Amino acid sequence: MKRLKRKKNSAGVGVNGNGAVTKEPGSGKKQKLAEIHQALNSDPVDIETLRKAAASKGGLLTDEMRRKVWPKLLNINVYELPYKPGRDVRESHKDYNQVLLDVRRSMKRFPKAMPTTERAVLQEQLIDIILEVLKRNPQLHYYQGYHDVAVTLLLLVGERMAIAMLDTLSNYHLRDFMDPTMDSTKHILNYLMPILEQVDTELHDFMIRAEVGTIFALSWLITWYGHVLSEFRHTLRLYDFFLASHPLMPIYLAATIVLHREQEVKKTECDMAMVHHLLSRIPQDLPYEFLIGQAQDLFDQYPPSLLAKRAALQSRKSLSISTFQSFQLSTLHQRPDSILQRLTKAQGPTTSSHASRHSGLETALRRDRGQLWGKGNRIVKMAVWGLSATLGAAVFAVAQTAMDWGPEVLLQLF
Repeated sequence: MKRLKRKKNSAGVGVNGNGAVTKEPGSGKKQKLAEIHQALNSDPVDIETLRKAAASKGGLLTDEMRRKVWPKLLNINVYELPYKPGRDVRESHKDYNQVLLDVRRSMKRFPKAMPTTERAVLQEQLIDIILEVLKRNPQLHYYQGYHDVAVTLLLLVGERMAIAMLDTLSNYHLRDFMDPTMDSTKHILNYLMPILEQVDTELHDFMIRAEVGTIFALSWLITWYGHVLSEFRHTLRLYDFFLASHPLMPIYLAATIVLHREQEVKKTECDMAMVHHLLSRIPQDLPYEFLIGQAQDLFDQYPPSLLAKRAALQSRKSLSISTFQSFQLSTLHQRPDSILQRLTKAQGPTTSSHASRHSGLETALRRDRGQLWGKGNRIVKMAVWGLSATLGAAVFAVAQTAMDWGPEVLLQLF
């Protein structure tokens, strides 16, 4: 296996205009927090420093800091947030039943100690958040796993901010997953094997012989690992990294995870079912900071443009990749929240589509914890899925990964 080239200053990393993270000398937690505060208060906001902070060791450090920085990374004005969705968002929505099923079976994504009534309120909000974003963007198509991204945002920033963030992510970072078919998603997955080939030819060839493919990484990619990590803090750390990085960074992280488990893989029987079974289950004790650094090193040495040429991946255009540079440029001229607040107050009552809706991030974080929605939709009949006994064990192993995402995904994989 090739040794990745590491840059001398490895304590901190940042993101350049091409989505690549560059290394810079690190600093203590207090100094880092001070630098983030200074970047947030600069006019315009120092977005490059915020990206570096989000990608460097420890990420954004605290949930409070994430609530301030994440919106800036996505060019969201905290004083121009959407209304909370009304009940009409659910009426006649084609995806309502599927979203309902997915949300109802997402209990493990909520803190174990959370009271049942509070979780029920948040699950109702989660349904509305997803349907509201889809209603605003009829060109987007719901996929099973989308709710895992939405619940991560909801738990950290609240309902209204989650709508704004999910809307932006859906039109940029997650855009390839929201096509009518899975062709674009498969296109992104196809970057995985060329990355492995560049670093470890022996491992790559072993996986080719096993015919394991890349479906084992599907849930990692489309949920930004939210579905497969048991500790929320690890999910948040990865979201720091992904929000500050190129849209393909999750697939580079997938490559680092496979490379990290190189010895386990090579010791496994060279059989599709066996290798798929091993790789589809992520160990919960992974060295995340190390892997984040490795993922960025891979990106630096083998950028998507290089891989696309070598692996003939340019036959399909990625909307997430093609719009990334313009999206990054759009974030560079944001005003600090203190100025936005003064401007909002100076404007007074307005009839614009946004300004009259908001009172800032604090309002966005308020949650209706004491009341549930109406008595409807209390009982959900869960479909029990089975595979025909005529399917071999190898096909069953691959299909098992798709089962969590429901019949639509399963049918598109075969």
